Amino acid sequence: MRTEIRVAGFGGQGVVLAGRLLGEAAILDGKRAVQTQSYGPESRGGAARSEVVVSDEDIDYPKVIEADILIALNQTAFNKYRATVKENGKIIVDADLVKAEGDEVQSVPFTKTADDLGKRMVANSVMLGYLVESTGVMAPESMEATIRDKVPKHTIDLNVEAFNRGIKLAKQEGKS
Repeated sequence: MRTEIRVAGFGGQGVVLAGRLLGEAAILDGKRAVQTQSYGPESRGGAARSEVVVSDEDIDYPKVIEADILIALNQTAFNKYRATVKENGKIIVDADLVKAEGDEVQSVPFTKTADDLGKRMVANSVMLGYLVESTGVMAPESMEATIRDKVPKHTIDLNVEAFNRGIKLAKQEGKS
């Protein structure tokens, strides 16, 4: 089964890193994956997009055609990509940065949760925890192992805590 994931936001939110982590975790999980990225010339504040295709079979086309999952980390990304999601696809937005009234979306406080941990920069790890727990696209253990292996050593504990907070948010939502 092919699953197409698009993560979009602005530079500085860890969009590209999140895509790379998703792809590597999928491979660790025994799946095939390809990741592509696009970002503006600004290192912070410009548009950023990461696309990940995860499949049980060979991947013959590396780009997202119609997203099964859209994660929009800012309003511009949501406005631009919401129409590119498959019917019955999943749209997940950062509740702190996206207003999505009237749309069928899951609004999750990624940024607020990261702020509560003391570092806004780990909002992407919160998002990854929420994503793997709420979609089952890969095992949480594979993602955690990838985070532990790929983030800067001095941020491992904080990123793992953020990831676990994302899982907790998904589990709480599932109970309501």
